[in-house]
Parts: sequence; structure tokens; C-alpha cells
Amino acid sequence: MLKLAVLVSGGGTNLQAIMDAIDAGKITNAKIEVVISNNKNAYALERAAKKGIDHLCISPKDYESREEFNRVFLEKLDSYQVDLVVLAGFLVVIPAEMIQKYRNRIINIHPSLIPSFCGTGYYGLKVHEGVLARGVKVTGATVHFVDEGTDTGPIILQKAVSVEQGDTPEILQRRVMEQAEWQIMPQAIDLIANGKVSVVDGHVQIAE
Repeated sequence: MLKLAVLVSGGGTNLQAIMDAIDAGKITNAKIEVVISNNKNAYALERAAKKGIDHLCISPKDYESREEFNRVFLEKLDSYQVDLVVLAGFLVVIPAEMIQKYRNRIINIHPSLIPSFCGTGYYGLKVHEGVLARGVKVTGATVHFVDEGTDTGPIILQKAVSVEQGDTPEILQRRVMEQAEWQIMPQAIDLIANGKVSVVDGHVQIAE
């Protein structure tokens, strides 16, 4: 059984998609061990509470230095002995020592087709604003492993979504979530939970 930690900063719609997929049997051989947020007001924590899942807030604001926060954060995460860390809209920079310790065991969802509209400064609505400003016809979402760069780790899954005339950033954000993010994040977790994902020479291979 793959034990998950889900890290969130806001409403937790991707967390909900993961919980729903587990309930529906679309994710097998996995369970959420803990939900951690940096924001005590994150609705994601309520979602976890309703499901009876361990949940806690660890905020950089509560510590003297980022180093101290990183140390406490990693200690707390380690205490749950999870197999996979899922970043589901987590707006805190992941400490380098955590990336090293959990190499190819941290996944993130990004709301574009990497390498387009990703990297520093591209998060949340800013991604969709960039897509509309450039006038591209197809966008989407990407699930990837996390490495030391920003949105640069090995890509696991991608799904395309059409950009439609009259889209606003908010409308496009919703469509990308519904048609891509909420589908490929659970799919990626299920593949990993069932031993079908490996990283070879920096690229993901998925077993049939």
C-alpha cells in the first residue's frame, strides 16, 4: 500500500480529486496518510478532516528562519514514513534536502503543457493569463517528478485541453482542472502505486 502525503496551500480541489479517485477505485493500492498545508485557513485541511485524514499546518511564518521551518517540515513529513509526496497546489519552495531525500518520490501538477508556460513566475492564474496572451490554441496539464529546478523534473503524464474563443483566465483555469488536472494526477498516482513508473536517464518509462 503506497502511503501518500498531500501538500496543499489553498482549496484542495486536486486533493478532492485524489480522494474521490481512491473512493471510486480509480486509484488502487494507495492511501492518504497526511495532508500538510502552509496555510491554516486552507479549505484543503477541512476536506481532510471530513475524511478523517491526519492534517496539519506548518507555516514558514511561525519560524525564525526558513532553515528552521525546513528542518521542522522535513522532520514532520519523515515521521509519517510516506512513500510518495504529492504537491497539489503547494506554494512553498521545497527544500533541497527534501528533494534529495525523496528523489523521484515527489510529484507535482502544473497547469500547462511543460515546457510551455512553466518555471519561475508561472503559477495559478498567471499560467492561464500567459496562455491567453500568447494566443496558443492548445494548453493542458502536466504531472512531473520534482527536482531542484522549477517545473524541470521528469514528466510522467500530460493531457491537452483546447483554448476556446472568449476564454478568460478563470474559465480556462477551470477547464484545465476539470479536463486534465483532476484526471492525470489520480492516474499518475495509480501508476506509481502499482509499480508501473520508473525513471531511466532522466525520462519516465511507464510499463504496460
